[in-house]
Amino acid sequence: MESIAKKNNLTWFNGHISRKAREQLHGHKGAVIWFTGLSASGKSTIAHLVEKQLQRQGCSTYVFDGDNVRHGLCSDLTFSSENRAENIRRIGEMVKLFVDAGIIALTAFISPYRKDRQRLRSLFSDGQFLEIHVDCPPEVCATRDQKGIYAKAKAGVIKEFTGISAPYEPPENPDLVIPSYDQDAREAAQGVVRLIKQREII
Repeated sequence: MESIAKKNNLTWFNGHISRKAREQLHGHKGAVIWFTGLSASGKSTIAHLVEKQLQRQGCSTYVFDGDNVRHGLCSDLTFSSENRAENIRRIGEMVKLFVDAGIIALTAFISPYRKDRQRLRSLFSDGQFLEIHVDCPPEVCATRDQKGIYAKAKAGVIKEFTGISAPYEPPENPDLVIPSYDQDAREAAQGVVRLIKQREII
């Protein structure tokens, strides 16, 4: 990344307002809560419930949803392994700016590969990145699938579908595992908020 910046004569400009000053304005630290798991595992549902709880406590938040981001920022990308990596790279750089602004960013992306998630973690300081594994077997996810994409993937209509025809690599050391196949989404969200408090983000 540094070589690209040097090649294009780019210099990072530090403004007059520090991240710490922005965090003081918000009344909490900037951080990213990264939900990873299969499609229809419950990532978005839990992320939005966490945001609702944090908003009630006066926190500045934003949820980044996988489908929403692919409507705009990443609309040019496919679902190949290379494009999946680029999708996550772009999101990571964007989320980093939100964290620098003192926002608690909640993300709901399958992000199937460990190396991509490890690269994400490296973008942030200690305590700024919480990896949440929303654990749910493909067969359970398929029963929740309102878009019918699991059926299409099994029929071969959708190629490179995570959990069916493309791999998912679960986190080895996540900050929290949510067994969404056996846990209510609201209860799971409460657990995430407790973790955020334990890590002194709020």
